[in-house]
Amino acid sequence: MSAHELPSATDRDRIGALLREAARRHILPHAADPRARLKADGSWVTDSDLAMQECLQQALAASWPAIALLGEEMSPQQQQQLLADEAATPDGPGLWVLDPLDGTRNFAAGLPAFGPSLAWLQGGRIRLGWVLDVMRDELFDAALGHGARLDGTPLRCPPAPELRRAIACVDFKRLPAPLATGLATRPPYASQRSLGAVALDWCWLAAGRFHLYLHGAQGLWDYAAGSLVLAEAGGSAQTLQGEPVFDPSLRPRSALGALDSALLRQWSDWIAAA
Repeated sequence: MSAHELPSATDRDRIGALLREAARRHILPHAADPRARLKADGSWVTDSDLAMQECLQQALAASWPAIALLGEEMSPQQQQQLLADEAATPDGPGLWVLDPLDGTRNFAAGLPAFGPSLAWLQGGRIRLGWVLDVMRDELFDAALGHGARLDGTPLRCPPAPELRRAIACVDFKRLPAPLATGLATRPPYASQRSLGAVALDWCWLAAGRFHLYLHGAQGLWDYAAGSLVLAEAGGSAQTLQGEPVFDPSLRPRSALGALDSALLRQWSDWIAAA
């Protein structure tokens, strides 16, 4: 493949292998001693976050030099400029969107739910996405219009249960207080979980490990790849305001998700009435 071509669905395995190799080099060896520290914005970072971003930026640029990379560990000014440049050239090569280590706080605490998330944004749409669950060595990927996969096997959402029998993945701390209180005191579902890793939340929903999803505010790098995996697996999602979750900006987005559109409608109706 020419270094000047754009990535395609046929590159899914190649890029997935890059993620796995980077994680073996820069995440797994440091799991016992992550050396986490707080950033100015109050979020956590480790040497593994920074090493993963640098490693993947170099590896992707070697094959696709025309595609810039927006990483979580860049400044907001850099991120904003990259998004503005992509929006100004909708027929251009697009932009990689990377969370080098989603679930950094889990990683720092020894909770085994974390990993890199990578998406390709082009022409105002997420076209390719990968999420690696490092500790389970599970690779989720998706290509727009070509379906989702788990370790190379086609992935489809299983049949949805009734709302009252569903398992929900809910991040309470970012929700409006009245909604969080209503869910805690009179939940419409059977049980609730929270992984602490947004990219994996989306993929575990697509795999049927959860049936419902709710998060109050997530960044573009958090949801870009995972939301494509869910959509291509047949799941449905929207914001709390009923809008598409994807927005090519730095504005945090809420997310409601479900295994199918019918269950999402029941879920969103309950939330609207709460």
